[in-house]
Amino acid sequence: MSVAHRPAIRLGVNIDHVATVRNARGGHHPDPVAAALLAQNAGADGITAHLREDRRHIRDTDLKHLREQLTVPLNMEMAATDEMVLIASTLLPHACCIVPERREELTTEGGLNVAGHLASLTPKVQALAAKGIRVSLFIDPDPTQIEAAIKTGAQVVELHTGAYAENHPGELERLRAGAALAHAGGLEVHAGHGLTYKNVGPIAALPEIRELNIGHFLIGQAIFDGLPAVIAEMRHQIARAFTP
Repeated sequence: MSVAHRPAIRLGVNIDHVATVRNARGGHHPDPVAAALLAQNAGADGITAHLREDRRHIRDTDLKHLREQLTVPLNMEMAATDEMVLIASTLLPHACCIVPERREELTTEGGLNVAGHLASLTPKVQALAAKGIRVSLFIDPDPTQIEAAIKTGAQVVELHTGAYAENHPGELERLRAGAALAHAGGLEVHAGHGLTYKNVGPIAALPEIRELNIGHFLIGQAIFDGLPAVIAEMRHQIARAFTP
């Protein structure tokens, strides 16, 4: 697939850190649901929210209101626990992205070990899919993990771009090879973590990428420029990757 003839990449906006600011003082302001609606109106193709076990940012009520009010797809990030599968099966978001989760981490620090937990992950993936939820697995661009993701029956993989964003040598080539392998295996390919205006272009240029999910940078930059402006600029930077 040539860059010139591929479909436009979808931009998913993660609103977790609006909730982080709200929760720093308690109360209701700033409202992550209001931020999600603003992002939607500014051109976001979807909204991502991570319901963590400890509810450190997004709360159950946030997800309920997002599900009720959004007209773009809601992507619920979640750990592979029975509690989260039950919540998602009741909420019925458009998509669920299963991520690794450790209570002490500040943010997701790497991809899911699908190969090491294939037996326990597969029934959870299939239970969510049976509810009509599009299931994604957040993984490193590693062939073993990609092959395992295919075996679970997931429809999507989201490739972890954190090491690329930290300028680790060879990461762009790993992502390039991983995206091609996942696509060849019938998976839709997304990417995210640590992406900014400066580094998003090479990822957006990978021909298999269908969606980018970006949160921390957009919310942080919005403090200075406003959320509609940063979404517009990120969309511009992504579109530049389509220029032959």
